[in-house]
Amino acid sequence: MQAKLQEQLSSNDAEVILGQLPDRIRAALIERATEIEYPIEAAIEMAIASFLDSEALGFADCKPGRGQ
Repeated sequence: MQAKLQEQLSSNDAEVILGQLPDRIRAALIERATEIEYPIEAAIEMAIASFLDSEALGFADCKPGRGQ
């Protein structure tokens, strides 16, 4: 069986990730998503991508090591 590749997090995946995070980080991500009027899955992707590459807006723009 071949795994299906996804370009973006699904809302189910986002809920799983949020469920594993400390309360303060979960709350901050939800607050930020609400503030910028983005779905939570997009906010999570942007947070991870910006950790890997400070110049990235999302995973599509992410080139680890470039922003350091």
